[in-house]
Amino acid sequence: MKRMEPFNVNRFYTKAFLNLFLARAVSIHAPAMLILLLMLCVSPAAAHVEEEHHFSPEAAQQPVSASLGVDEHIGSKLPLDLVFRDETGKAVRLGDLVSGPTIILPVYYGCTNVCYNLQWGLARVLPQLKSRPVSEYRVISVSFDEQETPAQAARFKKIYLAATQAPFPEDGWRFLTGEKTAIRQLTDAAGFHFQRKGQDFIHPVVSLVVSADGSIIRYLYGTTFLAKDLSLALLEAREGKTGATVRKVMEYCFTFDPSQKTYVFNLLRVSATVVIVCVAGFLVFLLLTGKKRRSSKTEDS
Repeated sequence: MKRMEPFNVNRFYTKAFLNLFLARAVSIHAPAMLILLLMLCVSPAAAHVEEEHHFSPEAAQQPVSASLGVDEHIGSKLPLDLVFRDETGKAVRLGDLVSGPTIILPVYYGCTNVCYNLQWGLARVLPQLKSRPVSEYRVISVSFDEQETPAQAARFKKIYLAATQAPFPEDGWRFLTGEKTAIRQLTDAAGFHFQRKGQDFIHPVVSLVVSADGSIIRYLYGTTFLAKDLSLALLEAREGKTGATVRKVMEYCFTFDPSQKTYVFNLLRVSATVVIVCVAGFLVFLLLTGKKRRSSKTEDS
């Protein structure tokens, strides 16, 4: 029997309020970006998913480190001077790729479980973003398995670019491999802790959104992506370059909920603002109409 999702009163009133507000906003020609930001909030929250791998009996007997997982380093900077190999085998400096808002996926290409689902899930959502790849953001998959090669990276790049089912520039999604030292420096700076077990790894399932200077802006968990979360995280990562007004609207209407690992709409704040504005407008209307009536009575007398 299919399990029904429990009724969420807050989500119901959020959607109802937004439908009414957006209809009104369109009628008065509200700014397009504000409408877009408000429309993004009606999607359900992404689940925080971490799945297990299946290991051989020998690998399963290896002790599991207690430090596995993610230590969030929001605001810390990644070491952009690290050098990796791209899918063509060319040495590339990380800072040359992180030239703007960037989504970084710590994965290993031999993983047929969560790493595959993570990149596949992102590939299906990227065409929904309004931002333009390369010029406004970039995606980087980085293998934390030092044994993997650029040839493997190139093969999986073809797979995931095809999974977007839409034209996507090759430079918009890069696939890197590297030496153990560079990998460890990057993952330690990101607070991403993993452990090899045989030919597989135990690792968290997380993506990082960083700004042009390598600052970690947001961690997004699980293999399911929402266009809303990606759009808002990338907007945060632009550091106001799209305009202070848009950024202030985003910060006022949305906040990041660490418990749910997603952006949530500030229903009470926005609805209270709308009520205050409406009441203030009504009072101004009463004052102006009252003055007109008194003026007309004085002229008649």
